[in-house]
Amino acid sequence: MAAGPGETGPARGHPVAEPVRQHRAVERVSAPVRIADGATVRLLRPGDRVDVIAAEEHAVGGGGAEVVARGARVSKVPEPLDAAGESGALVVLSVPRSTAARLAGASATARLAVTLC
Repeated sequence: MAAGPGETGPARGHPVAEPVRQHRAVERVSAPVRIADGATVRLLRPGDRVDVIAAEEHAVGGGGAEVVARGARVSKVPEPLDAAGESGALVVLSVPRSTAARLAGASATARLAVTLC
């Protein structure tokens, strides 16, 4: 028996679907990051995924290391401006905006290193 014009309720044969939740896309930004070991940066290529680790320079006992970004995508590895590389090397990472803020804060007080994922 089919539902008629005066009947209420869902139509037969058509399940009621739950409304689709819209997930807000995470805004990604480009974050230039200076890695302490320039030779490590030369191993990286655009598209690589890295974890960024901040090691406090003045930590007592050397135990002040913290992962500040996980699975960041390398978007660019600029050519070094100086041949010495004593001040590390720059890499540009694509990360969520909140991660970019953590990276900037960590780079002000710690030496940054990367590990390939």
